Amino acid sequence: MNKDSPPAPPGEAEDKKPLIEYPSIYTFKVMGMQEHGFKEYVRQLFKRLMGSEISPDSIHEQPSSKGKYVSVSVSVYLLSEEHRRSIYEQLHQEKRVIYYL
Repeated sequence: MNKDSPPAPPGEAEDKKPLIEYPSIYTFKVMGMQEHGFKEYVRQLFKRLMGSEISPDSIHEQPSSKGKYVSVSVSVYLLSEEHRRSIYEQLHQEKRVIYYL
């Protein structure tokens, strides 16, 4: 900014900060049909996407109220926004994944 530019409105500089600061631990939610082995399927998927083993403490399963679906939360250590986006792109292509957050 040169000295002839008007000052930024109050709060604008704070708005420019990224929503997620990396590196960071990020939790993905992956939903699918309540089938035998869905949690293990998600664990193996993230093992492949992350290039390393996923700790059992980092993955949690929650069945839906009627038991038809299951949500698996996976917390992983991400280094960049690009890494986070590439994981979402891969989740989008998985046939067993119905929904993800």
